[in-house]
Amino acid sequence: MIRRVVAYAGGDDLAASRDFYVGVMGFEVAMEDPVLALTSPTNPTAQVLIPARGMENPAPRFGIDVGDPEAVDAAHAEAVRRGMRVVYPLTDEPWGVRRFFVEDPSGTVINVLAHLA
Repeated sequence: MIRRVVAYAGGDDLAASRDFYVGVMGFEVAMEDPVLALTSPTNPTAQVLIPARGMENPAPRFGIDVGDPEAVDAAHAEAVRRGMRVVYPLTDEPWGVRRFFVEDPSGTVINVLAHLA
């Protein structure tokens, strides 16, 4: 089950990005560490993440929240079975997310994730 797809934006100036997405676009700040996470006040599944430039290498273009850590494991196993290039290993992050990065067939890096209980 896909819960949401999250867009990523560049993070050269996090303060300016925060000001733009909050002041101009109407997002609310959901998290500031380790990434700036912005959420729509009317649709919490509409989000933009802004990691500091270089924080994630390679940087994903977007994230897919599959809703459950077991679904992350299943997606990882299927990506490996199909010989896809996993560019960030299956990891439980200290901020409460289980994830891995995989390249799709065109080389786009995707963060596949779910929040841990």
